[in-house]
This record gives sequence, structure tokens and C-alpha cells, in this order.
Amino acid sequence: MCPEAMLVLRPAEDRIADGNPAACRLLGYDRQQLRGMAVTALHPGQLPALIVFTDGVMAKGEYWTRGLKPRHAAGHELVLEYSASVLTRGGAPELLLTMTDLATQRRRNVDTEADLYVRGGIEEWQRVERFFRDVERENQLILRAAGEGIYGVNADGKTTFVNPAAERMLGWKAEELVGKDMHSIVHHTHADGSYYPAMHCPIYAAFRDGAVHQVDNEVFWRKDGTRFFVEYTSTPIKDRGSVVGAVIVFRDVTQRKEADEKLRSALAEVEQLRKQLERDNEYLQEEIRRESNHRGIIGASAPMQKTIRQIELVAPTDASVLITGESGTGKELIARAIHDASKRSHRPLIRVNCASIPRELFESEFFGHAKGAIPGALRDRLGRFELADGGTLFLDEVGEIPLELQGKLLRVLQEGQFERVGESRTRNVNVRVIAATNRDLAAEVRQKRFREDLYFRLNVFPVESVPLRERTDDISLLAAHFLRLASGKLKISDLRLTEGDVRRLTQYAWPGNVRELQNVIEHAAILARNGRLRIDLPGGLTRGAGGPNNASLLTEDERRDRDRANIIAALDACGGKVFGHGGAAELLHVRPTTLASRIKVLGIKVLRKGQSSSLTD
Repeated sequence: MCPEAMLVLRPAEDRIADGNPAACRLLGYDRQQLRGMAVTALHPGQLPALIVFTDGVMAKGEYWTRGLKPRHAAGHELVLEYSASVLTRGGAPELLLTMTDLATQRRRNVDTEADLYVRGGIEEWQRVERFFRDVERENQLILRAAGEGIYGVNADGKTTFVNPAAERMLGWKAEELVGKDMHSIVHHTHADGSYYPAMHCPIYAAFRDGAVHQVDNEVFWRKDGTRFFVEYTSTPIKDRGSVVGAVIVFRDVTQRKEADEKLRSALAEVEQLRKQLERDNEYLQEEIRRESNHRGIIGASAPMQKTIRQIELVAPTDASVLITGESGTGKELIARAIHDASKRSHRPLIRVNCASIPRELFESEFFGHAKGAIPGALRDRLGRFELADGGTLFLDEVGEIPLELQGKLLRVLQEGQFERVGESRTRNVNVRVIAATNRDLAAEVRQKRFREDLYFRLNVFPVESVPLRERTDDISLLAAHFLRLASGKLKISDLRLTEGDVRRLTQYAWPGNVRELQNVIEHAAILARNGRLRIDLPGGLTRGAGGPNNASLLTEDERRDRDRANIIAALDACGGKVFGHGGAAELLHVRPTTLASRIKVLGIKVLRKGQSSSLTD
């Protein structure tokens, strides 16, 4: 009868197959109770340790541990040492487990001192040996479980170990690589096919400098001669201060590299398409410019060609421009054309409608304000000059600026400096100013309603925006352009202007200028039926569904007579005064120079008290 406590275990069934009497005494169970008892029931809460112990026995053929503590039938834990081996009896694998009671063993003192010393030395040696076996086994388990490829090399570059993941990725068996020069087998060539000298290998560099080397742009070569991109880390192994080798951890990053390459290719294609679109856009913009003559300005008449030449002359400079002309003649369009053709076109064109700003807010609107400087100022605010810094500021209806603010505006134009409302800090700006007005600013200066120095500062380069009635050759072009815009906006196709429509449009005086023409065309497009426009003009000049009403049309001579009579009536009402306040030009809402030109063309004699019949002021 064996004096040692022994059990026969069946791991696959988690069952104790049998136990000897010594085991029954040690555990406090009779033999029948032990047979069929679950191994995990004997070791409650110790399943992970049981798995490690069982795997160790199955892998090595034998294994030991002091980490398991079976529970006695009385309920207390036992401190035992387990030693197990695999039984080879056929059928399901079985383990023969020998249990040693360490507590009882320590209490016994039956051996001589020499025997104890010898036995202790042997047991210590066995314990150390088992410890290192366990460490080695755990290391092997880690290496086998790792998803990354891992291999080691000694200081001579010879392979010392290769894990299964590295075997799978490289296509070599561990026994084919261990003891061989790893670089010459898997790392001999660059991705482009050029030779890779071992002296340049970052893996081997770890032997020389003792530093960790990380690489993400190289390739390893498989046994079948194919390559794959790798990302690896070479970490030196040191023993007592000396580098004795390196461990290399690598992963296959081919898919990531291919994805990166596809992304770079896609980005390159996008960049190429972007450049192509820019070229196409540049071409289309050039076509648009050709069609519209000059940056959105439509017109082939002599007055418009003169305006375009003026734009081309002044745009490249930083000179201030004063655009004069009646309302609706396109002064803002001229300002934008000057800005777009200037060296400031990459910066914004900021527009200020001086006629719409309350008098008390002019300074804040132009120069900005500090928090709390004015009622409702909950935060600092940038003025229009700061917004336009580096670009262009368009002052529409500049004649509406209050006289008391004109001095501050003049300072900015002269010195490029200003202060926000509520601040003492002086700010610098670089702004080009383009101003526009439908007033006669020279007359305003004479009436002391506009500063003369500011007028001269703004009027460095004057440009006249010609009224539509003085460029009748452009009416058909403008009408066709506005009709295309209206058709697109209203999603109406097949709208067209007839010769009769064009004749009626050119015979109208257009007091509202281009803006009125655009409104008339859009209104006609809304009223159109079956592709035919209905153009409504003041004075009974309308076109019905049945065709033009010839009785309402005026011949050129009739139109001249009507205009002549209208001007004479205005002169009579003003006592022959053409210019200035209360003059005929003001009454007719036209520029005095324009009215003087018409008077001359129509052959009207202007008579004033004390003067002979001649054209006078």
C-alpha cells in the first residue's frame, strides 16, 4: 500500500476517477465520496490555477505546484504540494496526482540533521529547477500566443528563437532559421530590389549602440521569394551591462501600406482634378469676361468702352476713385470691376451704404467700437475699415456722410490711422477707397455741405457711370442678359426678345437706368405666356398679346420733340437756371453736365434775365 496520498484525475471530465486510502485520510473523504467528485469542487475558486497546472502536466508529461489548496471535508484549506504525471492507459487522458502535506512534513523531525540537510539541498535544487522550467514554459506560451512575429538574435546576428507567428509570416520553420544569419535570409534586399548591407540594418545596430530601433518602412522576404512591408522594433538584450543580442517584434503592414498608397494616389488624382477644374474655371471666367466685356460690365457702346478703359487704367494703382452717376447706372459694378482687376483682389471688397447708416452710428460703423462704448455695445466690434484692411472699401452714396465725421474719414485716407469709439489706441490700416455718389459733390462743396479737402482726396480719379439713355446701343445686350438671368431664376425656357421688344426698350428714356431695365425684364418674364414676353413700360408703351400697339410708338423725331419740350418746361420753371440748387438739372434728376449736353444737342437757347440767348450756367 502506497503511503503517499494519490488521486487519479480525468481533466476532460473535471472528475476524480479514484483515490487511495492515504488520499482519503488526507482530504477527509471516504473513497466512494472521492470517486466522481469534480476536481473544481475540491478546489473552489481556483479554476485558473487548475488550468495552468493541468496544461503544464499535459505539455511536459509531469508538473508540480504549491499554488493549489484543496478544501478538507471539514471545510478548512490544506497546504499541499502537488506533483502530477500523465497516465498512458488509453482512452481519455488521465493524470496521476501525488499530494504531500507540507504542514505535516514540517512538523516531523524523524531524520537526522545530516539527512535533513541533504534532503533540503536536493529539494531546493529540484524547486529551482522546476521554477525555471515553469518560467520557460510560460515564456513559450506567451511566444506562441503572440500575434506579432517575434524572433531573437545573438550578438553575431545568429537566430536564437522564432515564434509561430513569425513562422507563418515568413514561411520558414523555426528549425530552418535558428542558428542562421537572419538578415541574409529575410532582410537582405530593400523594397526597390537594391541590396541591403547588414552594416546598415537597424536590427543589428542595436548590438552596436544598445538603443531601441523602430522602423516602419522596410520589407521582409518570405521563403517563396515574395516580400511584405513590416513595422518592427529591435530591442537590445543586455547581460551585466553588455549587449548579448536583440529581440525583434514585427508585424505585417502590407495592407496599411497599400491603403496609404491608394490614398496618396487618390489625393494625387483629386489634386490633378482640382488643378484641371481651376484651369477650366479660369477658362470659363475668361469666356464670361469676354461675353460681358469687362468683369461683369455689359456694353459695347462708346460711353461704356470709355468707362472700361478708365477701369483698366486706374485698377492697378492704389488711387482713390470717385464714381459719379445717377441711381441705377451700376456704380457698384464699376467699383467691383476696379477691385477685381487690382492687386488687392485676394482681399475683400467691403461695401458701406452711407445713406442707410443712422447719423449717430456713422463713427462706430466705420471705425468700430469698444465694449460698452455706445448703448447696446455688449462686445468689441470691428469697423468697416478694419474689415477691409488690405482690400478695398466701397463708400456708396458718400455724399450722405455727416460733415462732422468727414474729418475723421479724411485722416484715415491721409494717414491710414483711426481709433475705435471708446478706445484711445491708434490702429493702422491699409485700405483703398472707392466712393460713389449720385450728387454733384462739387456743388455740395460750394454749399459748404461737403469738405473740399475730402472731395479732392476722393476725386483723385473720377469715373462717370453713364445713364442708360445715353448708351442705347447697350440696351439690347443688357435686356438679353437680364432675360437669361430671369429665365434661370424662374426656371422658364424659350423666352426671347423680338425686334419689336428691342425697339420699344430703346425708345424708352429709362429714368431708373439699368436697375429699372432689369426689373422690367424680370417682370416681363413672370408675365410671359407661351414663350412671349409682356413688356410693360410707363407712358402707355405696352405690348399686348396681339402684337405691338403702333399707335403708342414714337418716332425718333417725336421722341426728340418730347424731350426738347420737357427740358424747355423745366428751364421755364427754374427761370433758365441749369446748375445748382433749384436748377433744371435738379428738377429733372440728371447731372448738370448731362443736361447741358442735351440742351446743346437739341439746340435749346437758354435765356436768363440780363443775358443774351446763349448757353449759360
